[in-house]
Amino acid sequence: MAFIDYYKILGVEKTASEKDIKNAYRKLARKHHPDLNPNDAEANKRFQQLNEANEVLSDPEKRKKYDKYGENWQHGEAYEQQARQQQQQSRSQGGGAQGFESFEGFGDGGDFSDFFQSMFGGSGGGHSRSQAKYRGQDFNAELHLSLLDAAETHKQTLTVNGKQIRITIPAGVDNGQTIKIAGHGGPGVNSGPAGDLYITFIIADDPKFKRLGSDLYTTIKLDLYMAVLGGEITVDTLTGKVKLKIKPETQNGTKVKLKGKGYPIYKKDEFGDLYLTYDIQMPTNLTDKQRELFTELAKG
Repeated sequence: MAFIDYYKILGVEKTASEKDIKNAYRKLARKHHPDLNPNDAEANKRFQQLNEANEVLSDPEKRKKYDKYGENWQHGEAYEQQARQQQQQSRSQGGGAQGFESFEGFGDGGDFSDFFQSMFGGSGGGHSRSQAKYRGQDFNAELHLSLLDAAETHKQTLTVNGKQIRITIPAGVDNGQTIKIAGHGGPGVNSGPAGDLYITFIIADDPKFKRLGSDLYTTIKLDLYMAVLGGEITVDTLTGKVKLKIKPETQNGTKVKLKGKGYPIYKKDEFGDLYLTYDIQMPTNLTDKQRELFTELAKG
């Protein structure tokens, strides 16, 4: 079993900072995301490797174990415990004081999967060791949504580690929010439990609505005549179009609140509010007749 170099997968040095690792992962994950490469098996495989690498290297404790034990970092503590037991047995039997420190070199990137195989799951590891169960690796993934998608409960299919997972995304998920899908991580060792899948939602900025918490903000352009005389307009909301009455003599910058027309509150049957700001547009390319009328109005 070949050693997996997570640093090489992310294209960073072993001395890379957490920020460097995060930036490298995001850049490559966008490039190789299955949604952008639906029929590219190689890109899908690459995306899975990126998730694995980020899951380990973005966590200081896991990264420390990985630097020491390589791809078998999850079994590092069990290995050390077993090595200590062997050391004690060796001493009690007069066999010397061979400690686990003698295997430190494996953490430098060599292939030591065969050693772990014999230690924890292979035929040479003994009956009690071969029965040891270990939990599978957790996976991390990003799911990019538009504001409109995030505002509605909907189902979406993800491809993780070569498997398709259909999940229901509740309305009102927040940007940067992470949810756990139990049992959809890496497989366990020796029939141990599978790891979990952690999905982080990335919600893109919307060109029309600015979101602050559960409230939304937008600007509505009004022509001068509508602002002066009043009337009725149709405005967009996240849940559709609504008609709105404009009062005569509406001033530029006037704000109006549409209660309950904002962003849904996560797992609650409640919504924020939508705030409109009127931006009055001055007329251009006036005709002679229009200039004459404005001149008369200016005289009072």
